[in-house]
Amino acid sequence: MTRTALVWFRRDLRRHDNATLAAAAGADEVVPVYCFDPREFGERPYGGPQSFEYEKTGGHRTRFLVESVTDLREGLRADGSDLVVREGSLEDVLPRLAAVTDADELHYQSLPATEERTVETAVTEAFAGSDVSVTSYWSHTLYHRDELPTEPASMPDTFTPWRKDVEANAAVRESQASPDLPPLPSLGDEGVGDVPTSPYGVTPTDAAAGSTLPFRGGETRGLDRVDEYLWREDRLRRYKQTRNGLLGKAYSSKLSPWLALGCLSPRQVHAEVKRYEAERVANESTYWLVFELLWRDFFQFQFVKHGSGHFRREGIRNRTDLDWCWNDVRFRHWATGQTGIPFVDANMRELNQTGFMSNRGRQNAASFLANDLRLDWRRGAAYFETKLVDYDPCSNYGNWAYIAGVGNDSRDRSFDVLWQAEEYDPDAAYIKHWLPELADLPTEYAHRPWTMPRDERREHEIQFGVDYPEPMVSLARTKQ
Repeated sequence: MTRTALVWFRRDLRRHDNATLAAAAGADEVVPVYCFDPREFGERPYGGPQSFEYEKTGGHRTRFLVESVTDLREGLRADGSDLVVREGSLEDVLPRLAAVTDADELHYQSLPATEERTVETAVTEAFAGSDVSVTSYWSHTLYHRDELPTEPASMPDTFTPWRKDVEANAAVRESQASPDLPPLPSLGDEGVGDVPTSPYGVTPTDAAAGSTLPFRGGETRGLDRVDEYLWREDRLRRYKQTRNGLLGKAYSSKLSPWLALGCLSPRQVHAEVKRYEAERVANESTYWLVFELLWRDFFQFQFVKHGSGHFRREGIRNRTDLDWCWNDVRFRHWATGQTGIPFVDANMRELNQTGFMSNRGRQNAASFLANDLRLDWRRGAAYFETKLVDYDPCSNYGNWAYIAGVGNDSRDRSFDVLWQAEEYDPDAAYIKHWLPELADLPTEYAHRPWTMPRDERREHEIQFGVDYPEPMVSLARTKQ
């Protein structure tokens, strides 16, 4: 009797170290499938107090996704298989495909965030009562959920004690090679389907010319970036010293887009770091890249613990003592990089034009919106969801809540944006790259253009409020 397995790809768009694909590979026939679900595109509601609508997936994210799905298909074809591509609600598409292929099994990746879990429930309910067995796999974190010394439900809500516990009492599983796959069964008249160029009318957006690393989606490019950063350019040995950079492709690993869509396995990255330590150098920088992977894990397991609490305005700490404003004009100035605070504006323009922003920039842009403008932090988080090519719900909303004081640390996380700007962009190179209207200003005024004397403004032919906005708020140097 022929055994046929469906593999539902989600945020695991890779062949290497893919537990879901490996589990299905023992079947006589394997049907890899990716479905573009309408719930991931277009205007979507964000519920709760002061509900609003936002664009779910913007052009940069769409481009990276389409490229990643296309690359997965090419890789599977090279292995003698293929990727079935469909459009529609997953709870409709997968049962239909199972019927066409006479499937016996469905294998899929389990994810912790609320919307992803809702879709999982809908899919499993759609198969209830059928002869198709449904099995999920945990495959997107460095440490497997089953290897944690403390169950997520009982884990601490602060990072450091959790990290120390995991480092002392858990081990990272070995990364696995890509499995050999049997051929596809007959797919009927629909065939394998085409990868949509503009799913649900969302046009993919190319990175702007000013981007220092135009991200291209897919497992192939993700693995190549690991090789480039660690081995060909030998950057890892100084990662801790350079990671807070702002310009250029080499100041950080920039692996996050491929990790977010699962084009890269964090265990594969970990294995490469360990090989680098054995063959080149082991130091604080090599540890620090793994440390950042642990932060990523922490937020994934926090979402297992707290669920939708991370999306509430009050956060997981139920901070009802904080007041949030609702001002569409102020939000639009922030979103378009027109606040009059150059460091914030430069970061927001980079995000809008490229789909990426440094970690340092994200912290400052988020802090400015939540702590200086006092705007509802969820709108900022949702805007990042639309724009970021490396969007991951747990990392994005977890970090935003953290900065806003409603998440995993209730201490004041407000940033002194001006101090940060001068500390991390001392020659104003980043400001001048993304704000060409300020490119000719003396460095001493670039971060605080409103302090420039009027005679020098005339000399440099710049008129504030016309060529560049006046600052929205007055920032006091009281934070870090």
